[in-house]
Amino acid sequence: MYDVKSPKAEEFISHEEILDTLKYAEENKHNGELIDQILAKAALKKGLSHREAAVLLECDIPEKNELIFALAKEIKQEFYGNRIVMFAPLYLSNYCVNGCLYCPYHYKNKHIARKKLTQEEIVKEVVALQDMGHKRLALEAGEDPVNNPLEYILDCIKTIYSIKHKNGAIRRVNVNIAATTVENYRKLKEAGIGTYILFQETYHKENYEMLHPTGPKHNYAYHTEAMDRAMDGGIDDVGLGVLFGLNLYRYDFVGLLMHAEHLEAAKGVGPHTISVPRVCKADDIDPDAFDNGIDDDTFAKIVACIRISVPYTGMIISTRESPKCRERVLELGISQISGGSRTSVGGYAEEEPEEENSAQFDVSDRRTLDQVVNWLMKLGHIPSFCTACYREGRTGDRFMSLVKSGQIANCCQPNALMTLKEYLEDYASEETKKNGEVLIAKEINNIPKEKVRELVKQHLTEIEQGQRDFRL
Repeated sequence: MYDVKSPKAEEFISHEEILDTLKYAEENKHNGELIDQILAKAALKKGLSHREAAVLLECDIPEKNELIFALAKEIKQEFYGNRIVMFAPLYLSNYCVNGCLYCPYHYKNKHIARKKLTQEEIVKEVVALQDMGHKRLALEAGEDPVNNPLEYILDCIKTIYSIKHKNGAIRRVNVNIAATTVENYRKLKEAGIGTYILFQETYHKENYEMLHPTGPKHNYAYHTEAMDRAMDGGIDDVGLGVLFGLNLYRYDFVGLLMHAEHLEAAKGVGPHTISVPRVCKADDIDPDAFDNGIDDDTFAKIVACIRISVPYTGMIISTRESPKCRERVLELGISQISGGSRTSVGGYAEEEPEEENSAQFDVSDRRTLDQVVNWLMKLGHIPSFCTACYREGRTGDRFMSLVKSGQIANCCQPNALMTLKEYLEDYASEETKKNGEVLIAKEINNIPKEKVRELVKQHLTEIEQGQRDFRL
């Protein structure tokens, strides 16, 4: 039985409810009157139910789809403006005991180079990331209780936060590690993590168990209920995601939104972020082996429909996607992207030798962070290195209330411009710095409150004089 507040995975992600939803969407994909009603509700910018969103995703009426994309752009602009938050992944270890069929870290893969960073190596990697200009990291590690115990992750976090190099500092560490216990989530919270991220991969229980034939990750319920335990452990911000292409995208789209609805209903706050990765080529993984791949048009429609359905939630796209694809979906809902990424264990301080490949997946967007920053600015976006909300305690329901009310923009625009200014002063190429100064001069006039605008101008001057880390 479907119960959005149930603590049981098979009840808040009900297989029967998803099938009924997909049937309803198929039956109504040409129902213009219903679609107009859903779009009218979506225009209120308070979100949609999973069933309403499924109808929009299935709709193939060209003029209605144009309205869907236009509304997604409008919502993105109203809630997030033209700011794009920058981050980079840091892979700590690729030792893993799971047998996931889509990931080269699976324990049967005997020819991938197995690596685990020491604390000394982490220092070198983080210094290299700081020298690029990064302020926000997403930690990644395989599931291995012997090689990657929680104590190792906690030591890594402590090391990362301790590193101050020139003007560089990592100000927010997000963590993407395997499902664990409430006690362990409490320890992660105490360590000062930002968002806890865990991808579901697929919400289809039977396919999930088939794709995870061995290892702790085989347990569908334990994995799917992880976000509840994380919140019970005090973690305010959690990040959801599925790996599109493993299963039928319509099914996972509905499951993803049902999970967001569950967190809102049961815990009082929805997901802080939703990621939308697609299966891509990796060491011994051929994406063509999975017959549920989606094209760029479908991918863009998914992004637009998620943005309409959960307007308060940040959306993340990684360097799995090409520059062309990333450019298309930025305006449809994406609010965070990675830049200059390495998906190997190490590789920032020194490039990994080809014969020692330890990457989780092949990167499609291979541009440097500076190139990505310059590209974003040329498109009219503001690359933001802001971590202010996390550091000022604006997390969980406090953050969501600010987003839903639209008040978050009063902080985000100034903080984005000040952190961009830091980047331009410390790390940017001459061309990027020139383009950035023009952008800042233009965008500062969009700060609505005169008092705040004048304060930001003052701080921009102080940044030029060598001061750092201003935030509202």
